[in-house]
Amino acid sequence: MTKLAACVFLLPALAVAPFAHALDRSRPDVRAFIEETAEQLNLDKKTLGDLLAQAETKQAILDAISKPAERVVPWFEYRDRFLTERRIQQGADFWAANTAALEGIRDPGIAATVSGILGVETSYGRITGRYRVLDALATLAFDYPPRAPFFRSELQQFLALAREESVDPKTALGSYAGAMGIPQFIPSSYRKFAIDGNGDGKRDLWSSWEDVISSVANYLRVHGWREGEPVVVTATLQDTDLTRFNTATIELNETVGSLRNKGVAFVTDQPEDAPAMFFVLQGKDGPEYRVGFNNFYVITRYNRSTMYSLAVHELGNAIQGFMQDVKR
Repeated sequence: MTKLAACVFLLPALAVAPFAHALDRSRPDVRAFIEETAEQLNLDKKTLGDLLAQAETKQAILDAISKPAERVVPWFEYRDRFLTERRIQQGADFWAANTAALEGIRDPGIAATVSGILGVETSYGRITGRYRVLDALATLAFDYPPRAPFFRSELQQFLALAREESVDPKTALGSYAGAMGIPQFIPSSYRKFAIDGNGDGKRDLWSSWEDVISSVANYLRVHGWREGEPVVVTATLQDTDLTRFNTATIELNETVGSLRNKGVAFVTDQPEDAPAMFFVLQGKDGPEYRVGFNNFYVITRYNRSTMYSLAVHELGNAIQGFMQDVKR
């Protein structure tokens, strides 16, 4: 998934009227996009041009994607946002209402992770975005030069998706970056990974929980989830010299054996050659250390943040544990 890392507090928006104007389809870059997209997707150029003329460039979208962060949130504060009694109860309600779909996954680890992702992303569908996807993608495709090629591609994907899934491109809502529905898939991910979970011939990530659950589970599987394997464990260090670790990137750049050779102590049944990563978090009482395995890395493919992925894992486990306690 491509989105901004969910680990910052943003500066408050200025109290001014939001600037917006209709996309100018006479612009050379917009005309070129219409020509290319109409040919690639076999769309009528006038119909496509008329649709894009209804898109609005919004300053609020540009502000949201480019606004500097006030400060990075430490792990203990980030965790407290999501590991709340209310969020866990919401997750339990979601689980109870969708037990058949979750148990149909047939992998407790994926089921827990799906519940964690949906809780962190949108509070189980309560916060799915207030911008028209058409406006968000058009604004970023033509008025945000740093990532214009990416968002033009996503705009094309959205137009294809709208036709394939009978989505009204003029009313579909999502995030300021064009992520859509309960699981917040961007258009290309929607088209690649969404699943028709209830068999009605449509992949609906706004209102079909069966489709949502199946689609997120499919995303995890396609990105390499291994059934029955662990996700992450706590660790301790023999000394606090971190120079021997590469923590600047989110990659499986170690193995169980290499980490142990570097003085990392942790408990796992994974073999010595199992891929792993070492990362550091800011706890209330000092640094906290974790070792992530393949399935942790898979969660980071949804959002490139170790804090996001750990929050997803812990929330999903808390919900699963709550439901097991209820059954007992």
